Amino acid sequence: MNVEALNKEALEGVLEAMVNAKQENRAKAASHVLAQKELFSALVSLTFDVDKPISIKAAWVLEWICTHGNLQLLYPNLDQFTHQINKLKFDSAIRPCSKICEYLAKEFYSKKESSIHEFLNEKHIEAIVEVGFDWLLKPQKIAVRAYTMETLYLFGLRLNWIHPELEHLISTKIIHESKGCEARGKKILKLIKKNQKTR
Repeated sequence: MNVEALNKEALEGVLEAMVNAKQENRAKAASHVLAQKELFSALVSLTFDVDKPISIKAAWVLEWICTHGNLQLLYPNLDQFTHQINKLKFDSAIRPCSKICEYLAKEFYSKKESSIHEFLNEKHIEAIVEVGFDWLLKPQKIAVRAYTMETLYLFGLRLNWIHPELEHLISTKIIHESKGCEARGKKILKLIKKNQKTR
C-alpha cells in the first residue's frame, strides 16, 4: 500500500469516529489533520469521493480547516478542488464547499498581503463561477445560495459578464424563494448597483 493510500485509510478512521457535525467533533478531526499535514491532500481527495457518505464528513473538516485560518493549505490542491467541485452530490457536502469558495473569493479580493494570487488562476475562477451559477439555478439550501451569491459578486468584479447574469437570477428567481434568500439577494443587488456607479 502506498503512502497516499495509507494516509487516506488513516484519515477515514478519524472521520468515521465523528458522530455528527458538532463544532467540537469537527475541531477535533481538524486538529488531527493539522498535526499531520500530509493528511490534508487525502482530506481533499475524500471530499470528492462523492459516492461515499464519508465524503460529507471530509467536507465538514475541510471547511473547518479552511475557515479557521488555514485556507492556504488548500492552495496547492486548487486544481483538484475547483475541477471536481461540480461532482458533489450530497447537500451536506455542497454547503461546506460553497463556503470555502466564498472564502477563496474574499481572500482573493482582500486588501491584505496574500499568496493566493500565486495559486488561484483564471481556470480555477471559471470553474468556481460555473458551479456557482449551477448551484443558484438548482434547488439548494439557503446557506449555499448566500455563500454563492457573495462568491459570484466578488468574482464579478473581475469578470464583467457575471454581474448582469447574477442580477437577473437574483431579481427573477432567488429573492422569491424565501425570506433568507430575499435578504441576502437584496444585499447583493445593492452591491452590484453600487459597483456599476463606480465603474
